[in-house]
Amino acid sequence: MIDFFLNAYKNTPVIDIILEAIVFITGILSVYFAKKENIWVYPTGIIATVITVYLLYKAGYFADMTLNIYFSVMSIYGWINWSRKKEDDYVVKISRTNTKQKIIGVLLFFLTIVVTYLVYHLFGKEIKPENYIDIFTSGLFFTGMWYMAMKKIENWTLWIIADIIAVPLYAYRGLGMLSLQYVIFTILAILAYIEWRKILNSSPQIKSE
Repeated sequence: MIDFFLNAYKNTPVIDIILEAIVFITGILSVYFAKKENIWVYPTGIIATVITVYLLYKAGYFADMTLNIYFSVMSIYGWINWSRKKEDDYVVKISRTNTKQKIIGVLLFFLTIVVTYLVYHLFGKEIKPENYIDIFTSGLFFTGMWYMAMKKIENWTLWIIADIIAVPLYAYRGLGMLSLQYVIFTILAILAYIEWRKILNSSPQIKSE
């Protein structure tokens, strides 16, 4: 197992290894802060996604790269939205999606699949079998990030599914640290879902907005 992770980095530039390590740390911190409903989810997340855009561009994984550009932009929106206050109380509370938001989420999922598919053609890249998995998880992550910005508990369900898929995908690509990171993401997302659900159960008046 150790050899599997180390061999993938034999010919990798030192700077890229350092950058991937930074992504590993800040990415985990971001999910941890999200679990705690802490605003630091966004600055740490922005650091992780911006660096990831560069690493994925170099590796030629354009669907994931496009997704992380979106993450960076959505993180700015989420940061602003989570920071909104009214009479010293935060406006955005943890809640469940309503019917309209569920429909929008489904539309975002399919729209993301179409856009990421077109991105590969835009860059003139062959779409390999694993890239279709990329495209599918991009839809899950895209919608999950939007739900996260609005503090909808359903974001964790989408993260859990996509994280589980991403673990073997990144391992297959030789990105060991990112694969391990998604293992940790999966565990944190499960714990976060449980924690957010407890908050909802103790505040029934904000179950949906």
